[in-house]
Amino acid sequence: MGRDDLPEKKSRNKILIRKRLLAGLFSILPLGVTVWFLKVIFQVLIEIFNEPLRWAAIALSLPPPNYWQQAIFSILAMCCLLFVIGVLIQNYFGRQILNWIDALMLNIPGIKSVYGATKQVMSAIQNGKGVSFKEVVIVPWPNPDSKTLGFVAQRGCSWAMEDGARLVAVYIPTAPIPTSGYVVMLDESVVKPLNVTPEQALTWVVSGGVATPLDQEKGQNSI
Repeated sequence: MGRDDLPEKKSRNKILIRKRLLAGLFSILPLGVTVWFLKVIFQVLIEIFNEPLRWAAIALSLPPPNYWQQAIFSILAMCCLLFVIGVLIQNYFGRQILNWIDALMLNIPGIKSVYGATKQVMSAIQNGKGVSFKEVVIVPWPNPDSKTLGFVAQRGCSWAMEDGARLVAVYIPTAPIPTSGYVVMLDESVVKPLNVTPEQALTWVVSGGVATPLDQEKGQNSI
């Protein structure tokens, strides 16, 4: 091998190293994001139950709990709390308390809009009523020459304008966090139904358009 071939060999080696580094990054990125998400949840739970757990340890003359003890206790305490709340709202008194909390939150300026909208979305998902966020469509966004996926929030927006009956309210999620997005009113003629499930559409959004529904179906069939 002559000296003239050395620069070309070094260039090939650099490209090979770069490809392997990127392959390693993309392979471990999903695991890293998952670990980060779980760590955030653990940290939030620990901050919520840190003081009650510390007071309990002092009252029982026990040593201060370490990080993992706090995390395990916080998870168990949160599960128990959610279970108790679920049991309470199944009876008359629990529903009355929940109604009182709703009335209180809906009368606080600035908070009532966020609380009310979240309440409606959660009720729609929990009760399974209507087609809100269950119908996946493809719409022109953010300009007529571009297309993206969205979820039908409501058909008919006559409350907004006189000819609003032909408008469709579509929620357009953003990547990689689909909980933030845009709500737009579009003419029903440009809202095209898409034969994919909401779960497949959300996976497509979170993956930045990499994981297509066909890839997801192949993955399920291979299990």
